Amino acid sequence: MTYDFTSIIDRHGRDSIAVDFPPEVPEDGFDVIPMWVADMNFPTSPTIQKTIIERAKHPMFGYFMPSKEYYDSIIKWQTTRNGVTGLMAEHIGYENGVLGCVTSAVDAFSAPGDYILLHSPTYIGFTSSLENNGRRIIHSDLVQDEDGIWRMNYEDMEKKIQKYKIHMAVFCSPHNPCGRVWEREEIEKAMEIYKRNDCVVVSDEIWSDIILYNNKHIPTQSISEDAKNRTIAIYAPSKTFNLAGLVGSYHIIYNKYLRDRVMAQSSKSHYNEVNVLSVHALIGAYMPEGHVWVDELRQVLAENVDYASDHIINNYKGIKFSKPQGTYMLYLDCEEWCKNHNMSLDQLYKKGTDVGVMWQDGRPFNRSYAIRINLALPKSKVIEAFERLDKYVFSV
Repeated sequence: MTYDFTSIIDRHGRDSIAVDFPPEVPEDGFDVIPMWVADMNFPTSPTIQKTIIERAKHPMFGYFMPSKEYYDSIIKWQTTRNGVTGLMAEHIGYENGVLGCVTSAVDAFSAPGDYILLHSPTYIGFTSSLENNGRRIIHSDLVQDEDGIWRMNYEDMEKKIQKYKIHMAVFCSPHNPCGRVWEREEIEKAMEIYKRNDCVVVSDEIWSDIILYNNKHIPTQSISEDAKNRTIAIYAPSKTFNLAGLVGSYHIIYNKYLRDRVMAQSSKSHYNEVNVLSVHALIGAYMPEGHVWVDELRQVLAENVDYASDHIINNYKGIKFSKPQGTYMLYLDCEEWCKNHNMSLDQLYKKGTDVGVMWQDGRPFNRSYAIRINLALPKSKVIEAFERLDKYVFSV
């Protein structure tokens, strides 16, 4: 491989939430293996550091606007990676975070007390952002088919949209935490429901570059002309290149009315002023070398997912999951295992964190026996984590 995905880099003392501020403190003798918050333990693409450093050499950091290079970088990336056509600079807007744009869109097209449709399991960031802004969430549960693949329940979606007079939905593609990469036909059916019921759609596509195996990301806006004009799509290099600390995202909104309303809403608080280093980080990420880096990353993540999946299937009877098609997270259903071993999820979770396997309580994502595991670590650390789980957690 061209890039380094094997070195163990010490993140302590670098303000990292993953290792310096874990949700639990392990017992003496165990270090933290960060498998909870969704950032990666790989060095990012060198072009990003190079671009930031070059900009930082200039001693002025005053008010700033994105350059033509910024927009061109996004257009080229979306064209090459996702087959997008017709994207222009006017359709793109800088965002200080995906959830910030979600909030701006929700404020622009709904009022406190209104119902918003989400699929469940649900990303906890959606839950907090919507509830903190006075919206009421209606969940349409994803269901697993005979092969364990998560599917949308279209009848349930439409029934709830009509019952609660819903006119706004938050769509997650690829889905977090389930790791589903939706097929074109699936998105088409969802968008037909939103069209029939006059719903504005916010499509979070932040995971769209981290697609595993032979799956393919289908941009929601590419489904139809109607989908293109009723969807507010949000992307970012942050999940792809591990840049969450730089807080830079962007929206793609083709419909001028939607775009004007979202931008008007975000401008009122002035939260969305452009971060100069985030802009240059994106330019560095979306260089040709970034394409190679991401393709290699996907190979590494697929190997980690394969290892973890095989290990769980072969050793932890009663732990169920659907192998993710995208993202680097495993979302485990621990109900059968816990009941077979007369153990609560709290007890199972703590047994892991006590020995430094800092996995994530998955219940806030709306499943009562869930644990979420981040596999974006060098494979040697993934193996070490499962060795600890073998010896100290699942050995009962």
